[in-house]
Amino acid sequence: EEAKVNPCEGCGSASTLRCPTCIKMWRPSSYFCSQDCFKRNWGTHKAKHEDNITYTGPLRRGYVTPMRTVPDHIEKPDYAVTGIPVSEHQARSEREIPVYSTEELDKIRYSSRLVRECLDLCHRMIRPGLTTEEIDIAVHEFCISRNAYPSPLNYYHFPKSVCTSPNEVVCHGIPDSRPLQNGDIVNVDISIYYQGYHGDANETYLVGEVADSSKLLVRTTYEALMKAIEACKPGVRYSEPGNIISKYVEEKGFSVVRSYCGHGVGRMFHCAPTVPHYAKNKTPGIMRPGHVFTIEPMINMGSWRDQKWEDDWTAVTVDGQRSAQFEHTLLITETGVEILSGRLDSSPPLEFLA
Repeated sequence: EEAKVNPCEGCGSASTLRCPTCIKMWRPSSYFCSQDCFKRNWGTHKAKHEDNITYTGPLRRGYVTPMRTVPDHIEKPDYAVTGIPVSEHQARSEREIPVYSTEELDKIRYSSRLVRECLDLCHRMIRPGLTTEEIDIAVHEFCISRNAYPSPLNYYHFPKSVCTSPNEVVCHGIPDSRPLQNGDIVNVDISIYYQGYHGDANETYLVGEVADSSKLLVRTTYEALMKAIEACKPGVRYSEPGNIISKYVEEKGFSVVRSYCGHGVGRMFHCAPTVPHYAKNKTPGIMRPGHVFTIEPMINMGSWRDQKWEDDWTAVTVDGQRSAQFEHTLLITETGVEILSGRLDSSPPLEFLA
């Protein structure tokens, strides 16, 4: 097979030399025909190394590949082409919590099962050296293989099929070329749309050998979610999970993110109710049979405050300390709650519980 000819960025001639800084920063390869040509064009080329991100911790952004496509035969949500979820905008004015029929619940239950299977697939992949881009590829290919649509893709123009949030990233991290490192933690947030209905769940995983302080953060976040779920049943106010979560995590020295909440899910990716995770919130609504929603606490080691990177998606802790998150899609039944995205007997064990 004939080798690919790479044109010199400076003069256009055949080239083999690569910019070492681009390699280190995981930027797309830039080629030069000689050291002299590289030096002559350095003034122009170095602009490619500039990074306009305001970092709060040690994490650095990698290279983000172009948005992937979904085959025409797969049913898509209303934002798949335009990026704007029109149905959600219309529903906001109504503010009613959907009550789903048995037939609709079967479809949400199946979408949530796909989410669980995809999460387990990602969990098995986690290791030092894996890039979050590779996770995105796996999620995208999984969805296509099941004739499903990855819900995050082009939602308000989000460029990827999954959110991956390592270390100080609170949520909505964009998969990129940065390899996971030994000692990292990483949240993988999967949402899948199938036959007109979304499912949504996420988990935080340990990468290699992780410090005890990070293990405690991850375990506390998971336990706080499960304690909040245990209290869910008809008649409980949607403000109550926040009281339970805050009390549990604050006693262990952690804080609760306030900028992002749990939400209704089903026909729409996000809808009523709103489920804050912090105490003494004033969110309206009472749990009723047929309600479907998520609880998804984001818990920080330090300050509860967050800020966004300049990509307008990636939320990070203001002090650069680590954050963890877990999420389930839940159904209120006549007598309690069903975890639609619950773990299976075949799910990989959560290492921090060992």
